[in-house]
Amino acid sequence: MTIPNPGLATKTSLYDTAALREAALLIRAGEPVAAPTETVYGLAGDATDGRAVAAIYAAKGRPSFNPLIVHVADREMAERLAIFSPVARALADAFWPGPLTLVLPVRDGAGIAPAVTAGLPTVALRMPAHPAMQGLIRESGKPLAAPSANRSGGVSPTRAEHVLASLGGRIRMILDAGPTSEGLESTIAAPEEDHVRLLRPGPVTAAMIAEAADAPVRDAKGGKIEAPGQLESHYAPGKPLRLNAMRAERDEYLIGFGLMPCSYNISPEADLREAAKNLFAALHLADASSSSAIAIAPIPEEGIGVAINDRLRRAAA
Repeated sequence: MTIPNPGLATKTSLYDTAALREAALLIRAGEPVAAPTETVYGLAGDATDGRAVAAIYAAKGRPSFNPLIVHVADREMAERLAIFSPVARALADAFWPGPLTLVLPVRDGAGIAPAVTAGLPTVALRMPAHPAMQGLIRESGKPLAAPSANRSGGVSPTRAEHVLASLGGRIRMILDAGPTSEGLESTIAAPEEDHVRLLRPGPVTAAMIAEAADAPVRDAKGGKIEAPGQLESHYAPGKPLRLNAMRAERDEYLIGFGLMPCSYNISPEADLREAAKNLFAALHLADASSSSAIAIAPIPEEGIGVAINDRLRRAAA
């Protein structure tokens, strides 16, 4: 079944049983739907349907060499798609459902559309904790490829209105379940035999991974693109972004951290978890302001601050 092109109409529906069923119908028809996870809003489509995956790439304007994360409902679904080593199982036991993506060897006969893996022998898997995305996977009966629900390279969406501003007229439906709880995309890790490679920092920190895996964590910098979020320029607002700013220069929108004069403060108490939750929302506000440039205060390079600074460096590149 094919649903006609929606023209310029994008429907935003509050998350409930009826909206979930309507979204699942669109998924089964091969169309992507925006839905929240605990990290950011994702643009979800059937990972086994090449048409649906192509529609995700087209809606985002995403380069075809950039692979997608596949979201699963449970471990059984995950193990049908990928081969789990003992280290991978330990990490899944510790952090699933939750904001950790594992890059694993794709299983023969997994049925994943080739574009999902961008030609790689691995697939990125995550079991989300958010009931809306979990419900959409179960209601559609499909593993869902779901990158962030925004134009490629732009600021990730943490609210339904962010999705509408970026993808309005490009998708049929947005499931609105309010702001996301984590605010940053998932951590991405590739378990190896005796260590874990960190491909993208996120809410699950390197120290947490090392403890759960009982193995060292190595930062995988440079080299080929193996997972989302590794492009040098990414998460970028439409205005120049200046990092480590203690005060605003002329016509700058200053995003603060800790007690300081600013346009918007992502955590007056200097709480890194609060800052992570509010970061992308602040960048969206700054981008929509009348200021011609954006500045942000220094963020400590510790804990989830590593992930915040990773996003900011790519946004400023």
